[in-house]
Formats: sequence, structure tokens, C-alpha cells
Amino acid sequence: MKYSSIAFLSLGSNLGDRFHYLEQAVWEISLLPAIKILSQSKPLETLPLENTNQPSFLNQIVKIRVIPSFTLPCLLETLQSIEQKLGRQHRSWKGPREIDIDILTYESVVMNTDFLTLPHHSLFTRPFIKQILSEMGESELYTVFQDVYNEKYHSRV
Repeated sequence: MKYSSIAFLSLGSNLGDRFHYLEQAVWEISLLPAIKILSQSKPLETLPLENTNQPSFLNQIVKIRVIPSFTLPCLLETLQSIEQKLGRQHRSWKGPREIDIDILTYESVVMNTDFLTLPHHSLFTRPFIKQILSEMGESELYTVFQDVYNEKYHSRV
């Protein structure tokens, strides 16, 4: 099977056995024939940002390679299915969750649709994402999206 497209996924959990939810999500992703996990970060404990009245998160980033026929909508739908399988419940805006899986980037795709925005805003708005990517040796990802950052966030760094 030929894998070609690189994507970065952000995983987070702040309810129940957070380590277990992250491990299960990575395991479910690894079982998908259309995806090959290339690397994954260690989980990092972080404080909630927008909705701060909730438990701390464990966050992790997974770098994957996807086969060409596995489209972005397929990837998104599959990751949402994994969230549902692991018991994700939508309680409130940015509220507590068993598991959250976001597509941070997919190659150098820039898009903004009703179902998906790439790169994901957290690439620029969550300092822990930058920290984790740096620890993974993937800081160059920011250079790919420098124009998007400048356009949306006006040199906030």
C-alpha cells in the first residue's frame, strides 16, 4: 500500500482515565489500513484555555501518513467515529471530553469549509501545540503555514 500524504493530529482528554483514552485513540488509528503512524509525542498535561472551569487535559500529537485514496472527508469522518466509539459526548462549547481528535494539518492544505478548517486554529492559538511539535522535531511545520498565520493572527508571536 502506498502512503503519501502527511497529517498531524492533536489528541486531548480531560475526563476519566485520560491516558487510557489517548492510548485507545492511538490504537484505533493504528488499526486503520489507510493510515500509518509515523511518530507520536508523549502526553503533556495542560490547563484548559477557553472554557477554564474544567479538569486539566492530557494532550498528544500523532504524525500520520495517509494513502492517496483516503480523502480528507474520509479522514475526518473516521476520526469522529473513533471519538464516538470511545464514548465522546458533546456537553458544552469547549467543555470536558473523554477524547478529542483534531486534524491539525494535512500536507500544506489551507481550507475553510463548514466541516473542516486547515490548518486547525490550535496550531497558532495553543502554546502547548508548538511545544509538543518542537519536542517532536517538527517545528518546521510552522514555516509551511507562515502566510496563514500572518493573515489570521497578525504577527502575534
